[in-house]
Parts: sequence; C-alpha cells; structure tokens
Amino acid sequence: MTRLSDKALANYMSADLPPPSARWQGFPAYNFVGGHNAPESIPTDLLRQATDRVLQREGHTLAFYGLESGPQGYKPLREFLAKKLHKYSAIRCSADDILITSGSLQAMDLINMAFLKPGDVVVAEESNYGGVKTRLARLGVEVVTVPLDDQGMQTDQLEKVLEKLSADGRTPRYIYTIPTIHNPTGSILSLTRRHHLLQLAETFDTIIFEDECYADLIWDQQRPPSLRGLDNSGRVVYIGTFSKTIAPAFRVGYMVADPAILAQILSLKTDAGSGALEQMVLAEFCQEHFDDHLLKLNGLLKSKLDHLTATLDEYFGTAIEYSYPPGGIFLWVKFPRAVDTTKLDAIAQADGIAVNPGKGWSWGQDASQYIRLCFASPDEQTISEGISRLAQLCQEEFQIPEVSANTSITQQ
Repeated sequence: MTRLSDKALANYMSADLPPPSARWQGFPAYNFVGGHNAPESIPTDLLRQATDRVLQREGHTLAFYGLESGPQGYKPLREFLAKKLHKYSAIRCSADDILITSGSLQAMDLINMAFLKPGDVVVAEESNYGGVKTRLARLGVEVVTVPLDDQGMQTDQLEKVLEKLSADGRTPRYIYTIPTIHNPTGSILSLTRRHHLLQLAETFDTIIFEDECYADLIWDQQRPPSLRGLDNSGRVVYIGTFSKTIAPAFRVGYMVADPAILAQILSLKTDAGSGALEQMVLAEFCQEHFDDHLLKLNGLLKSKLDHLTATLDEYFGTAIEYSYPPGGIFLWVKFPRAVDTTKLDAIAQADGIAVNPGKGWSWGQDASQYIRLCFASPDEQTISEGISRLAQLCQEEFQIPEVSANTSITQQ
C-alpha cells in the first residue's frame, strides 16, 4: 500500500491545530524546565508497601469502573483530601465535594469546558502559568491581566479592571489566580488581598478559579487560608494536585466545588474515571505518611533553592535580580535589558541547557528579560555546572555578566 503523505494527512486534520510536537529526544543534561520533582524524594519503598497492602485488601474492585466508589473517584482518597484540605488550606468540605481528576490540568480543562466559550473574558495575573496561556488562547478567550508584586495579585488594580469591564457591559467568566506560591513568581497573596478579592468577586458577580498546585510547598508551613477556605458564597472553584507533593507521573489531581458546579462538571468528565491504581496507592500512602513526607520534601527543595541562589550569585553577581521565594519549585530571574531570554534559551539548548524564557509565562508585562528555573529535579552538581555554563553563554553572547565582575567564568 502507498504510504500516506504528510500533505495528504494534513487534508484530513483540522486546520486550526497547534504545530506538531517534535519527537522526544530525552531530557537535556541541564534541565531547568517543567514541573518535575526531585527523584530522590520519591518514597519508593513506602509506595511499594502501600501498593501491596491496598491490592491485597481491595484489588478485586479494579474490576469495576470507579472502584465501587462512584464517578468522583476513590472514596478513601477523597476522605483523606477532605481532612488534608481542612488542615492545610482551611477548607471545610466532605468527600462528596471533591472530584478526582487526571492531574490538575484535566480539572482546568473541565472548568474551562463548563464556563468558557469563544469571546468570553477571563481575568488573570499578568505573569502566569504557561499552560493556562495556551489553553485560553486555543479557546479564543480574551484575557485581561492584573499586575503582581511580592504580595501577589494587586487587588486595587483588579478593582479597576473589573470596574472598566463593568462599564463596558462585560463580566469576566472567572478570575483565575494562583494565590499561594504563584507560578512563576513564587509570591503569596496576602490575607488582606484575599478578603478584598472575595469581596470584589461578590460585588461584580463573578467566579474565582483558585489554583493551589504548589501551596503545600512552603518552607515554614506558614500559609494563609485558601480563598476557598475563606469563602462562604460558593464562588470559588479550587484545584490541587499530588504532582508536586508526591510524584508528577501519578497524574492525580482534584477539584473542590459546590454541588451544583461539581455536578455539571462531572457530566463533562466522560473518561470513565481517572487512573484507579494511582488513587488507591496514594490513599494508602498518604493517610499514614503524607505529613512526614511533606516535611522532608520541603527541606530538600529549600536546600536545592539555597544552592541555586548561591550558584547564581557566584556566577552572575549583581547582573541579575530575583526574589527568594517562600516555597515552590521555581525561581523567577530577571536579566539586564541587553539579554533577550528567548534568544538565550535557543543558544542554551544547543549546549544542553533548558530554561523557560519569560515570554511564555506572561501576558501583560514585557517578560523578555526573565527566565523561569525549576530547581527541584537537578542535583546540586548539575545545578552548579548548568548555571556556570549558562553564565558563560551569557557572557559570550550578551557580555553579561562583565568578566571583571566574575573572573570564574574565564577560568572554564
């Protein structure tokens, strides 16, 4: 048979698809992108033990879609989450208020399916998660942005945005926010601004979409209550994940919403249920070990962040700027105006270094001077070597940092 040509194949596919993905060639040697976690943090032995126990006890339920727990997900996992969310996020909910999803990205897609259509308006922080940007762009949604500072979204500016939209006869379908360990800036929305945000949502009659995927990763465990925990109006739809606390490859996320919203979203989740074994293992592990694991993980991540910032200081000195984040897995780094980080990324990739240039993580501001570095996955030696190489490339291409300010670059 004659092989189907690329041109003929294109005739069968939709015309509005994104560019095709390149064939995966493995991770780069110095990988500072993605939301990967620390390989050494995965509690392999405890997860194996949890798997043995839960399969011996309940393995027969794998014969049923939903594990005899219904379409919202494995009930023991939802019961654990109800307790965990109350303890860490001040959310009062029951297992019936929680939907298990295939990662938080599925939760995001379901919310967008339920709330958005082309031409709708969404309000979001101007620097933001790249996955949100691409999703809203594909849906044909208009995004109106609000600036941030070290206390998160500037709600006084949000009020002005909402007033202008209201004057134009428009209401945002939702306000999307990452209030606790923002991606990419690492900021935490202050308690005063949280109350103001909730008040504004009520005044302008809109929904808040709260993404707390990084909220458990706080070095001192001092965190304000979630917006969902402070809300008593039912306006906040909340999502979280186990990707950042246990393992990304589990692909288990969750959503908390009022019954009417959850029932509608559940009607859109037509995948016959998220991965069952993952849910069973997580429930078995987390009920006994989650708190201890989280404490150890945060200690490890903070140690890696300390090493990254010390290495940046060594090789870049005052040529770059960053704010030390109170948690998370990312550092948002600002370069001098002479450095175009999109160009830097292309040069770095050729040398086996992967970074996220800022343009992919911002709507409103000119983020061409920024990069996002994920410090969770690489070990300390890899961090040192990767940042040293990055500094050398910056010096060669942009003359930043100046050699006189950092003689170690010339000694490579």
